[in-house]
Amino acid sequence: MEVASLVLPVFAIIVTGWLAGELDYLSRSLADALVHFAYNVAMPALLIVTIAQEPARNLLEWRFLLAFGGGSLLCFALVFLTVRAGSEHDLASSTIHGMAAAMTNTGFVALPILHAIYGQPAVLPAAVATVFVAAVMFPITVILLERQNAHGRSSHPAGLAKQILLNPMVLSTLIGLVWAITGLPIPKPVAAYLNMIAAALTPCALFAIGLGLSVEGLRSNLRASFALAAVKLVIMPLIVYGLCVVSGLNPLYTVAAVVCAAVPTAKTVYVLAHEHKVEEKLVAATVSITTMLSVGTLLVALYLLSGLATVAS
Repeated sequence: MEVASLVLPVFAIIVTGWLAGELDYLSRSLADALVHFAYNVAMPALLIVTIAQEPARNLLEWRFLLAFGGGSLLCFALVFLTVRAGSEHDLASSTIHGMAAAMTNTGFVALPILHAIYGQPAVLPAAVATVFVAAVMFPITVILLERQNAHGRSSHPAGLAKQILLNPMVLSTLIGLVWAITGLPIPKPVAAYLNMIAAALTPCALFAIGLGLSVEGLRSNLRASFALAAVKLVIMPLIVYGLCVVSGLNPLYTVAAVVCAAVPTAKTVYVLAHEHKVEEKLVAATVSITTMLSVGTLLVALYLLSGLATVAS
């Protein structure tokens, strides 16, 4: 009951956003503006103020990176190789299938949820997971897609590196890291300013997720999308949890790793699918299905980890 009381308000914000769009109370087009604000302003503020105040020695928990990153790559390889084995899917299609099951929405779902439930201590591992998605999963997807489409703008290594470094999540994390390494405290007015902006992340990001949800997106590729959703919401969290146990990861980081693994497919996958004109309907359906089903799977995951959560808090 305690877990539900913490998590249900978070998902109530998503449902409120969906109802606002479904009843035409707000235009669905507003979701893009909210996402841009959350992604480019609120989230960087939260990452900077959290990471900059953390002792430098705590900033890189390699066991967390091994658990979450290893689980992500294993799930991608599992789906990619399975789909690639079928002669009807080319390299680009197999890549999109794999990433739809493995590229997780850490920034817009996991990070706000962990921040809302466990506070700023849980932001750090979520930030590490977010940077891993941006700096590892995203480039892998682009490189594999560009191998089949040599005319893409991101095929040049320098262009890809610039795109990654200028990603707001990566850039704000680097700023926080540099500040933490100096060991200097953040001036109180600056910290207050950043915290005020950061406070907008959770409601904006979660409301935008709900506002952007569309039932129409569920009507195509249902069978394949549900299979990918099963990998994303069930198999991946189990693999990540197993790696957490094997590596002896501490309780808070274990909860954070599983939550990051159990959240929906990142919308970034749809952006890449749309840009390269490959499996767009499949990804749209998978994003919608994983977003809806994650309400239940995350509740189950957090309930099962509630003992660890008590230790972590």
